[in-house]
Amino acid sequence: MHDLINKELEKSSILIVDDDPGIRLLFEKAMKTAGFECKTTDSGCKALDVMSHTYFDVVVSDIDMPGMSGIELSGKIFEKYSSDVIIMTGKVKSYHYHEMINIGASDFVEKPFSIQELILRVNRVLRERRLKKEARNSHEELKQAYVDSIHRLVMASEFKDEDTGDHIVRIGEYSRLMARKLGLPDKEIDNIYYAAPMHDVGKIGIPDKIMLKPGNLTPEEFEIIKTHTTIGAKLLSRSKSGILKMAKDIALCHHEKYDGNGYPNQVSKEDIPVSCKIVAIADTFDALTSKRPYKDPYPPEMALDIIRNEKGRHFDPGITEIFMEYFSDFLQIRETIGTFEEVNLENFMLSARDKELFKA
Repeated sequence: MHDLINKELEKSSILIVDDDPGIRLLFEKAMKTAGFECKTTDSGCKALDVMSHTYFDVVVSDIDMPGMSGIELSGKIFEKYSSDVIIMTGKVKSYHYHEMINIGASDFVEKPFSIQELILRVNRVLRERRLKKEARNSHEELKQAYVDSIHRLVMASEFKDEDTGDHIVRIGEYSRLMARKLGLPDKEIDNIYYAAPMHDVGKIGIPDKIMLKPGNLTPEEFEIIKTHTTIGAKLLSRSKSGILKMAKDIALCHHEKYDGNGYPNQVSKEDIPVSCKIVAIADTFDALTSKRPYKDPYPPEMALDIIRNEKGRHFDPGITEIFMEYFSDFLQIRETIGTFEEVNLENFMLSARDKELFKA
């Protein structure tokens, strides 16, 4: 095991930055003898120039240099690159120490020090890099398994619909695109991408004879359909996961309307979470352009007109504007994930159920 780790470390590349030519030569020879790839430079500016076209795992930099100091160099490295930095200094002054900690330096060594000590410090930093990388990979695998399990649960709730698998993938993609165009934080964008496909998980509690009915729903049947929102919210409640907390909101509120005439709680405007407003448009667009038991797919242009006409009533005005502005991007997602039937606008009519839904 130790031999494997050492072989991995030996593949690493080191950049030495020091204005003293004797130190540069000594360190370069020592690093190459230890099995590392190594380059040197005599200033911070030159170091940044070298790093612009060559990757280094670790940068070992003197702190006191003419022009750009090691502290300043480290800050610029952390802004642009993923390299770790080890600071060398003649004496660790208190203000230097705080600056090194604040910028995130991986380690520092105080001169004079032995070559062996420097090599040990470099090895330690490289081992930490490897462990962090393994932890990230494990976290990503766990997250993917977690999301895959959720998607399977969602598909189980609607398994009779052959398009459900593609539908939930598209809802995630539409929602992520909209969140990006709205300028939401990266964490929120990720959460909505994973949470949006769970919007209809509550349909697992709706009888098949209602879910698959080809004609108009009776008022009593529509009241039963509405309960998929509260069923879904209950299924997703009491979780500490940020994704599932957002999924609960989406399941509950994705049929609420901007003007307060939606369901189940008739909330309106800013009382509706932004994630739910996004999924409301995404789900409507996908439903309109897909085949359902009660209708054929609608032409994309008609779906766009329906959503445009519902601006300020069903849908949030600002989010509707984003959808309209980037409609071609949404259409590309619709065309590339799952089946997509081209439909001619001539002689095409809304289904009876959608005429009632959209008051067309």
